Amino acid sequence: MKHTPLIEQYGLIGDMQTSAHVCDDGSIDWLCLPRFDSDAVFTAMLGERGHGSWRLAPATAFEAEHAAATRHYVGDSAVLRSVWTTPTGTVQVTDFMPPRDGAPRVIRIVEGVSGEVPMRSLWRPRMGYGRISPWIHTVDGRTVAEAGSDALWLDTTAESEVEDNAVVCTFTVGPGRSVAFALSWAPSHGAPPRIPNPEAALAATYSFWGDWAGQCTYAGPYREAVVRSLVTLKAMIYEPTGGIVAAPTTSLPEEIGGARNWDYRATWLRDASTTLAALLDAGYREEAAEWRRWLLRAVAGDPENLQILYGIGGERDLPERVLGWLPGYEGSAPVRVGNGAATQLQLDVFGEVIETFYLAHQAGVARCADTAVLHQRLVRQLAACWQEPDEGIWEVRGPRRHFVHSKVMAWVAVDRTIRLAEEGVLDVDLFELMELREAIHREVCEKGFDQGRGTFTQSYGSAGLDAALLLIPRVGFLPPDDPRVTGTIDAIQRELTSPDGLVWRYATDGDRAGVDGLVGDEGAFVLCTFWMVDALALAGRLEQAERLFEYVLSLRSDLGLLAEEYHPKAGRQLGNFPQAFSHLGLVQSALLLDRLLAERGSEARALPPGAVPVQQRPAALALSSRI
Repeated sequence: MKHTPLIEQYGLIGDMQTSAHVCDDGSIDWLCLPRFDSDAVFTAMLGERGHGSWRLAPATAFEAEHAAATRHYVGDSAVLRSVWTTPTGTVQVTDFMPPRDGAPRVIRIVEGVSGEVPMRSLWRPRMGYGRISPWIHTVDGRTVAEAGSDALWLDTTAESEVEDNAVVCTFTVGPGRSVAFALSWAPSHGAPPRIPNPEAALAATYSFWGDWAGQCTYAGPYREAVVRSLVTLKAMIYEPTGGIVAAPTTSLPEEIGGARNWDYRATWLRDASTTLAALLDAGYREEAAEWRRWLLRAVAGDPENLQILYGIGGERDLPERVLGWLPGYEGSAPVRVGNGAATQLQLDVFGEVIETFYLAHQAGVARCADTAVLHQRLVRQLAACWQEPDEGIWEVRGPRRHFVHSKVMAWVAVDRTIRLAEEGVLDVDLFELMELREAIHREVCEKGFDQGRGTFTQSYGSAGLDAALLLIPRVGFLPPDDPRVTGTIDAIQRELTSPDGLVWRYATDGDRAGVDGLVGDEGAFVLCTFWMVDALALAGRLEQAERLFEYVLSLRSDLGLLAEEYHPKAGRQLGNFPQAFSHLGLVQSALLLDRLLAERGSEARALPPGAVPVQQRPAALALSSRI
C-alpha cells in the first residue's frame, strides 16, 4: 500500500542515541537501531508500508484512507501523545523512547479515555532498510524478529498472531484500561533484553526531560518555541560520544521527485558547532564539553586532513551508496546512505569550530591543554590553505570556487584566535595573526564585493548571490549598518526571497546544472530565513525582523518541528526532518530579538531627546567593527 504523508505529519521521539518518526495516523515509519546511522528496521518513510512500519491506532482508522490523531508533546519532553476520537469512544497513545539504560526501546502505551475503542497494532519490521524480511517466532513466550545480527523483541500483554510476516494484535480499551507495547533491540547472538516496566520507564523519561529543559535560561516571549527546538536538538545528540547529527533522516527530498536527497545522519563540524553555539546561548554547558571531547577524538590526531563531517562515533570513512530497492519519499530517488561530501574542502568549518571554542570560553567552559594544541594546529592549517578555492558551506558538487562566506569564516577563525590570545588563554604569534586577519579582510572586500550593484557576491568575480552573506554582520566582519552590508541585505531580498519573505540559499537553474553541479530546484532554506531575521534586526529593522520571525514560526508543524526547507507555493516542508540547522536558527534568532528589543526599550527610557538608539549605531551587537 502506498504511503505518502507530508513530512510535517511526523513527530520525533528519541533516546539520544537513535530516534523514531511517528506519523499522525499512528504509524512509526522510520527507525534505525541501535544508532542514528544504523540500518533502518522501519523504512516506510522512504517507500511503502511494506518496507517496514509499525502502526498502532483504532481499528476504524485502518479502514480510512487517512485517520489522523490530534497530538502534542507532553510538557517540555520528547514524549508524544496522540488522541483519537472515534464513534465508540476516545483513546490516547503515548509514544516515547526512554533514555537508554541497556537495550534501546520504543514504548507505546494505549489508554482508554471514554467509551470502548477497538484497537489494532500491525508490527511489520523489515531489516536492512526495508530489504530483509526477518524470522518472526517466539522465545519463552516473547515475540522476536531476527535477521542477521539484529533481533527485535516485542513485549505486550495483548494477544497476537503472525500474518504475512507481521505481528497483528487486536484488543479493546475503555476508561481505566491500558495496554503497553515495548520494542527492544539486541544483538541476535546475545542474551534477550529484559522485559521493561513501561510505566516506570515513562516516569523516568518525564523526569529526564523536565530536568534538562528546566536548565534553559531564556524566558522571553518565544520560550515555548525555543524550548521545543532545544529539546529537538538535544534529541539529536549521540549521547555516548557527544556527536550531533545534522538530522536523524536520510534522503528526504529538497525537491519532490528530484535527486537532491542526502544522508544527514552524521556529524558535520559546521552543524555541530552552530548547534552548540545555540545551546550555549540558552544556558547549556555540558553538551559543549562533551562535543569538544568528541572533536578531540575525531580530529586531534590528524587536523591537517580535517574532514567537514565524521560519523557520530568519530568515524572518517563514510562512503556514499544508493539503496536501489527503495523508491524514495514520494518517488524522490535515489535514496542515499553515507555522504561523499566528507572529502570536500570547506574552509568555513575552521571558523565555526574556532568560534565555538571562543563561545565556550566566554560561557565559562574551562579550556584544556589538548584543546589549545588542536586550536593552534587548526590555525596553522588555515593559514596555509585559506587562499585556496573550496566547495563552500553548501557542499557544491561543481567546480571549487573562492566563496566569499568561506573567506569570511576564515577571518572569524583568525579573529577569535586573536581574542583568546589577548585574554591570555592561548599562546600564538599575535603580530602574525593580526597581519593574516587584515589580509583576509582586505581581499574579501576587494574581490568579493560588486561595486556596481552594491552587494557582496557568492564568490569572487561572480554575479550570483548567497544567503550565507547575511552572516557578515552577525559574525562581526563588518558593522550591521555598513552600506556594503545593507546593500547585500537588500540585494538578497530582491533576488533570493519569496514574496512572503522566505530565503533561498542561492539561485538554481532547474534543468541545467547550476553552481552546485546539480540539476533541479529546491525549497526556501529555513536557516537562511532566520539569518535574514538576524541581519534585519541588527540593521535596526526590528519590526520587519519580528514579522518575518513570527511568520516562520507559523510554518512549523503542529508539534513545533521544522525540516530543512519550505516550499512557499506548495505550502509544505521539504528536506531532512527535523533539521538541526533550522532549530538552532530559531533559537539564535529568538534570543537575538529578545536582547535587541530589551536594549531598545531601555534606550528609549534612558535617552534624552534627539539621541540615536543603539540599533542605529555602528556595530550594534556585532562582534567587531572592523572596516
